Amino acid sequence: MGCGHALAAVSYPLSPPASVSTQPVEPQERGADQATLWAAPLAGSSMHEAERRQLTVLFCDLVGSTALAGQLDPEDWREVVRAYQTACAEVIWRFEGHIAQYLGDGLLVYFGYPQAHEDDALRAVRAGLGVVEAMDTLRLRLLQEWGIRLAVRLGIHTGLVVVGSMGGGDRQEQLALGDVPNIAARLQGLAAPDTVVLSAATYRLVQGFVACDDLGVQTLRGTIAPMRLYRVLGESGAQSRLDAAVRRGLTPLVGREAEITLLLERWTQAQNGQGQVVVLSGEAGIGKSRLVQELQARLEPEAATRLVFRCLPDHQHSALYPVIEHLQRLVQSHREDTLEAKLAKLEHVLLGYGLPLQEMTPFFAALLSLPAPAHYPPLHLSPERHKQQTQAALIAWLVAEAERQPVLAGWEELHWADPSTLAFLGLFLEQAPAARMLTLLMYRPEFHPPWALPARTTPNSSCPV
Repeated sequence: MGCGHALAAVSYPLSPPASVSTQPVEPQERGADQATLWAAPLAGSSMHEAERRQLTVLFCDLVGSTALAGQLDPEDWREVVRAYQTACAEVIWRFEGHIAQYLGDGLLVYFGYPQAHEDDALRAVRAGLGVVEAMDTLRLRLLQEWGIRLAVRLGIHTGLVVVGSMGGGDRQEQLALGDVPNIAARLQGLAAPDTVVLSAATYRLVQGFVACDDLGVQTLRGTIAPMRLYRVLGESGAQSRLDAAVRRGLTPLVGREAEITLLLERWTQAQNGQGQVVVLSGEAGIGKSRLVQELQARLEPEAATRLVFRCLPDHQHSALYPVIEHLQRLVQSHREDTLEAKLAKLEHVLLGYGLPLQEMTPFFAALLSLPAPAHYPPLHLSPERHKQQTQAALIAWLVAEAERQPVLAGWEELHWADPSTLAFLGLFLEQAPAARMLTLLMYRPEFHPPWALPARTTPNSSCPV
C-alpha cells in the first residue's frame, strides 16, 4: 500500500469483507380530567388496520395559564398563546416531532409516529430542552409587551400504543390508544416550571446523552405501579451512541489492527507536515466512530488536538451547523452570559490563535448569532461575498489550529451534512495537504461527496474488517 503521497485517502466499506484503497487526497394547571389524555389524532396511517407502535410522547403546558388569562383581554391572551405555540412548534418540527393536538395552551407531541427514527426518545428530550430555551427569548418579549412572564412544564414517556381508526360516520380519526399519553401528562404536572421530567422508560433510552437528577420512585395519580422519575438537567455533550457508551465503559476492540495500523501511519505523516484525509464509509453501527475512538486512545493526549464536527439529522437544513456547534463549545459561552461577555470570550479565543480581530471577529460573531460589534467597522458586503469571507476565516482558523499542534479532525455522519458545510469542507480539503492535520471523513455508503478527489491514486489492496 503506497504511503508516499502528501495526502492520502483510505476508503473503508466497513462490512466484511472490506476493501481499503488509498488515494492522494484525500398539568398541573389542567386539572384531573384534562390530564387523562387517552389518545390523540394521528395522520398518515391506514384507516382500516390497527398498528402497535412504540411511541415517545411529550406533553407541554403553560404554568399558571388560568391566572395569566385573567390578567389580559381575551384577544391579547390569544396572541400570547399563539406566540407560545409558534415558538414551541418551530422547535418540535426541527426535531421532526408530530404535534398531535393543541389542547388550549397545552401541546401533545409524538415522536415515532407517523415518521419513526432510531433516536425518537432522544429527539423528544432535545425538543423539550429546546422549548425551554425558546421560552427564554419569548419571555423577554412578552414581559415587555404585556407584562406577563411565561413558564412551561414538560413530561416525556415512552411505551407501546395501538394506532387505529376510531370514530363513526364522517368523523374518523387515527388515534393512539394506551396509557403513554396519560403518563406523559401526569409527568408534566409534576415538573417544576421550565423543566423536563422523564419516566424511567424514556431515561433508559437516552442515558448517557443527557444529565438527569433522580427524583426517586413516585406514584402517579391514576396509575397502579410506582414509577421512577428523572428531571433533565441538560445534555451531557454525547452526540452519538459511542459517546454515550464511552461514559459507561467500552469492551475491547478486536479484529481491527490492520485499520488501526493504517490510521496510525497516516497520523505520523500528518505530524510531519503531510496532511492526510481518511474516508471511512460504512453502514450505521458497523464501527466507524469506534475506529476513530480507538485511534485517539492510542495517541498521546498532549500530542494532538482533537476536533469533532458532527452532523445531525435534525440539522440538515441548518447552515454550517457542525462548525457552529464546535465553535460554541470552543468559546464556552453560556446562556446566562451577556452579549458583551460572549463577544469578549470570542475575541479571547481568536487572539489565542493569533488571528487579526478586526478582520475575523465580525464573521465569527455572525456565525454565533452575536450582534455586529459596535467597535468594528461595518462590513458592507454582499451575501455572496460575506459567505466567501466567512469560509476564508474558518479555513484560517483551522490552519492556525494545526500550526499550534497536529490536529485529529473528525467529520462525522456527513450523509446528514447541510450544503453549506459540504461546500466549506470541499474548500478546506484543498488546503489539507499543507496542514498538520489528519482529517477523518465518516459517512454511510449511499452518500456521494460533492468534491472530486485528486487524479493521482494508489492501487487498491484488500484489508478484512
